[in-house]
Amino acid sequence: MSIPTDLVNRYPWLPSLKVQYSEIADKQPSEFITDIFSRSNTKQISERVRLIFESAFNNLEDIPNPKGENLSIQVYLLLKILTYALNNKMITNRIANLYSKDAYSKMERDNSESDLYNICLDLDLEVKFYDPPIKYGNKMIKDHREKLETNFTIYYIDYLKLASNLRDDYRKLVHNSLQNGFVYIQNRNLMRLIQEYVRNKILTEETEDKASLKSFLDKAFKIQEFKELYDHILSIWAKKEDDFDFTFKFDITSKTDILKLFPPCVLEILKKAKEGQNLVHHERLFIVWFLLALDYPVEKVVDVFATLPDFDRDKTNYQVEYAKKKKYVPYQCSTLQSINLCMKEKYKDELCQDGYGSKELTERKKLKHPLSYIRIKQYRDEKLEEYLKNKAKREREDSQKQNE
Repeated sequence: MSIPTDLVNRYPWLPSLKVQYSEIADKQPSEFITDIFSRSNTKQISERVRLIFESAFNNLEDIPNPKGENLSIQVYLLLKILTYALNNKMITNRIANLYSKDAYSKMERDNSESDLYNICLDLDLEVKFYDPPIKYGNKMIKDHREKLETNFTIYYIDYLKLASNLRDDYRKLVHNSLQNGFVYIQNRNLMRLIQEYVRNKILTEETEDKASLKSFLDKAFKIQEFKELYDHILSIWAKKEDDFDFTFKFDITSKTDILKLFPPCVLEILKKAKEGQNLVHHERLFIVWFLLALDYPVEKVVDVFATLPDFDRDKTNYQVEYAKKKKYVPYQCSTLQSINLCMKEKYKDELCQDGYGSKELTERKKLKHPLSYIRIKQYRDEKLEEYLKNKAKREREDSQKQNE
């Protein structure tokens, strides 16, 4: 099926790009770069790409869209080439998250069921469109019963394929209305699934084939404008990279970097967040409750989620404030194990695996709570610091005696 050309111009990640703009999309990357940077609007394209990278590095949640600009195809393809060339997982995740959020915002602003239907068809999704919308259930909001209706149903295989990385409970098939193999889905949720498709279109694994990457860069860097753009992006990243190394550090002791005291279950979630990976519901709850239990400021806890694909600052801030007010207690170790968030085996953490000593020298106690992990590690670090100070003091005293 052929979809409108203006839809491809607006959403260049659609498969029809290779059909309607094959003369551009089928070019080899080095050939594409040569062509792009020999045009009269080269500067405009470069500035647009710079803006996307700067927006991603500054944790912005949308991309400023200049009016009257029709460069989305060139920008999209150049963006994909640059993420490959930079070969940095953190950068790629940030670009993928921001670009896919922007795609969602465009679909939401357009608010066109016909465009949404055409997008689904172009993605080869088996969907059914209903006009007027069909009613399929009820939703209780306090004491009010609200009837649910939608324009779309999607075949359950396609739904599962798109939602595979969105592991929140409410997205599970069992929690959605299903009839004759088709899932009833509201427009905004369908857009969210498409957003995940767009995110995966940008994502690329860091290549281990360094020789091929070097060969490509040698060719690409012959185009001075491309090299300048590449270097500019790296220079911005160099200034920002330290900010992304867990910008929410907070010393509760004023002596020790508490991040070094975190148990592996917490480090794993922070690592995922840092890379821009999606977090499941239990991971989100646990990290919020855990950090709040350590008296982290609300705004710092909110910043943990800033790189996630579905981040909404106002909504997240409200939820974290609510959790702080309720004083929820973080999951204990047994709960973390039952919901597959315990990472002691993955990290081979000695304290988590073997426990710790007690007053009875022959007894080893098992950890029961991740907050206990911090207390024990902190105690051990303080004892080690005290031992090293005493040792240094003794060595100085011995040295003075020998010199007398």
